[in-house]
Amino acid sequence: MTMQCPVCLSEIPVYKNPVPTVDILIELDGGIVLIERKNPPLGWALPGGFVDYGESFEHAAVREAAEETGLEVTLIRQFHTYSNPDRDQRQHTASTVFIAQAKGIPCGADDALQAQVFSRESLPELVFDHQQIVDDYFTGKY
Repeated sequence: MTMQCPVCLSEIPVYKNPVPTVDILIELDGGIVLIERKNPPLGWALPGGFVDYGESFEHAAVREAAEETGLEVTLIRQFHTYSNPDRDQRQHTASTVFIAQAKGIPCGADDALQAQVFSRESLPELVFDHQQIVDDYFTGKY
């Protein structure tokens, strides 16, 4: 696929690249915080979202956590990047996952209907590849 340069009129190739996203494993009260999504795909997920242009991945993680859960988080470390082209049915994304800690009571906001703390034993079914991420986290894979 190509497009035409508006200045020199030459053909420019158009590249399709994965879209960067972040997801956050927020440790709270012995469990992790999950959100129930307000928008498709519906279901439970890790808090997270798209990285804005000019924004660091770390800032995006802190921002998305606050927007979706109402929690101020402290990032502990980068966990892993998940980039399977099929991880998001809407488009090819590559998500950098962070582990964070917070204090307080999560409250769903922005595009989250609700936010709750779940233990490993009480996890609901998760959308995207978030079950794999959570399994890797709880088994200490990365």
